[in-house]
Amino acid sequence: MPAALFAQDASNMIPQKNVVKDTARQTDLIDLAKEWFHINPHKVGEQGKKRIYFSILPISGAVPGGTGRALITSTTAGIYLGPQSTTNLSSVTFAPYWNLKSRFGLPLRSSVWLKDNTWNLQGDIRFLVYPQFTWGLGSSANYNHKVLADNNYIRFYQNALKQITPYFFAGFGYNLDYHSSIKSDDPNIDLKQFTGYLYGTNGSSVSSGISLNLLYDTRNNSINPLPGAYANVVYRVNPVFLGSNKNWTSLYVDVRKYLALNPARPNQQNTLAFWSYFWTAFDKAPYFDLPSIGWDPNNRSGEGIDQNRYRGKTLFYFESEYRRDITANGLLGFVVFTDVNTVSGSGTLFKSWHPAAGTGLRIKFNKGSNTNIGIDYGFSKGYRALILNLGEAF
Repeated sequence: MPAALFAQDASNMIPQKNVVKDTARQTDLIDLAKEWFHINPHKVGEQGKKRIYFSILPISGAVPGGTGRALITSTTAGIYLGPQSTTNLSSVTFAPYWNLKSRFGLPLRSSVWLKDNTWNLQGDIRFLVYPQFTWGLGSSANYNHKVLADNNYIRFYQNALKQITPYFFAGFGYNLDYHSSIKSDDPNIDLKQFTGYLYGTNGSSVSSGISLNLLYDTRNNSINPLPGAYANVVYRVNPVFLGSNKNWTSLYVDVRKYLALNPARPNQQNTLAFWSYFWTAFDKAPYFDLPSIGWDPNNRSGEGIDQNRYRGKTLFYFESEYRRDITANGLLGFVVFTDVNTVSGSGTLFKSWHPAAGTGLRIKFNKGSNTNIGIDYGFSKGYRALILNLGEAF
């Protein structure tokens, strides 16, 4: 006969969005600035009203791809377009950078949740002058066997997803990738010969197509997710009649899970987070549109691994991260992470694994949107880097 019975509590499995998080006991950099400069805070508004939260981080840091340091300004805006109890936090991120030479970028990403989460509108617009190192396909190349590839890049992605049931959405999108001025920085090296790949390695390439998007999302804040789950499936078709150089398709499957280790204290960060994605391209996909580490939709995978280090027609990725507050007021926190990937090419898919690990400091910038400044140090075989960002990696 049992002495005790235990059952799952649904409130611990799915976030309860009818409860607005209390930030009264939280402290961020904005609070400190008001105190230091003797700024009288505005009266706290009623819960449920539309609120917008800005976070700005002007920094100098290393840009991906190994082409030196750059001036980077990252601006994140979080806004509620409906009642906070029924509407997710919309986010817009603008992060221009310039390395004072030939590389600069103007990326603008958005995820807009309309009132009561009836629609999710996703956007990704980029204009990049983006010379970057490449190692060819697979993972057999030595780290020093690389070439700097010049590449101008325009991206235009727009997706619209309709709520089907609570937390589940489906919709369509249009996706354009245009690469121009593709060539090796060394006139004695031909990219087609170096990579051994026929498509999109010289001159220009165009991928224009439509996508079918399925989304399951129980998070109510994508900037800094609290306990919940996320799954995204994107099937993309790029036909010649829409402007693509060749007919090709791709499949991207992204799954994430966040586990609260102390659910009794929802305002305290003590979370295990897991992220995995599977990305594959079929037929004659251009070289720079093939799956590559660091080229997930938000360019946040592979911390501790040089961007583009591993590229192929198929890529599998897994990352785990432990997030914990240091101070009771949430101002300071830390993370510890590890990730691993495997990529096709040279017969290495699921046979050759490439791990990385690291740790980082978190500083609460804006408690209203729960936006952190992240200062991470990541390392892998032959590479290490300091990464600065607004918001979490995933």
